[in-house]
Amino acid sequence: MSKIKEAFKNGKAFIPFITGGDPDLETTKKLIIEMQNAGADIIEVGIPFSDPIAEGQVIQEADLRSLEAGCTTDKLMDALIEIKDRIHIPLVFMTYINVIYKYGKKKFMDRCNECGICGIIVPDCPYEEKDELLPECREAGVELISMIAPTSQDRIKMIAREAEGFLYCVSSLGVTGVRKEIKTDINGMIELVKEVSDVPCAVGFGISTPKQAEDVCKYADGAIVGSAIVRIVAEHGKDSVQYVSQYVKEMKDVEEGNILLE
Repeated sequence: MSKIKEAFKNGKAFIPFITGGDPDLETTKKLIIEMQNAGADIIEVGIPFSDPIAEGQVIQEADLRSLEAGCTTDKLMDALIEIKDRIHIPLVFMTYINVIYKYGKKKFMDRCNECGICGIIVPDCPYEEKDELLPECREAGVELISMIAPTSQDRIKMIAREAEGFLYCVSSLGVTGVRKEIKTDINGMIELVKEVSDVPCAVGFGISTPKQAEDVCKYADGAIVGSAIVRIVAEHGKDSVQYVSQYVKEMKDVEEGNILLE
């Protein structure tokens, strides 16, 4: 069993997202360590990019803060190497195909391996083009995490059959960002997946409150939260670690049923 799949074996997984290098790399290292300590099962780290097509305003602004602070893909990877021995949960990168091509596919995957990255999420690499990255991923032991959306329809089973790590289930149309309610038929999407695969399903895009996480986890194997955490980092900057840690703990407690919501 892969390290990513193993993260789902003891119950619902909570997967927080941060933008690497926002507000700086030292804070990124502290955030990863403390989110792990607060109960995160997998941590998603965004590589800052100037044209993040899947991201809403909150994460776009985080990317700009990170880039303006001097963060690069290499510097982010070097920072992860510095804390690698202190991290026992899977880390995954959220990035874009341009970043990987510019860096060099083999070099990128080898560096992922070196800094403890277990998987990558590449929103602008659709299922039909995954062979562009899959050989290098396989060689380096890095899982290429697939995404499905409400519009995937007939493609859901096709994608699920070959999915590895976990399946990223996009809860809403459009880009990332906090939403007041999730209207997508999450249950219907996941039922289609489970008909053909036992790959864990984690739901992201729009989840921000404990109630939303609790609701999606009635059907899903985990919840992904990004913009709500990035907002905390934006508000508190270098002092955000304690606030993010508390948020992660509260969300994880709800998933585990330690807190019951009405």
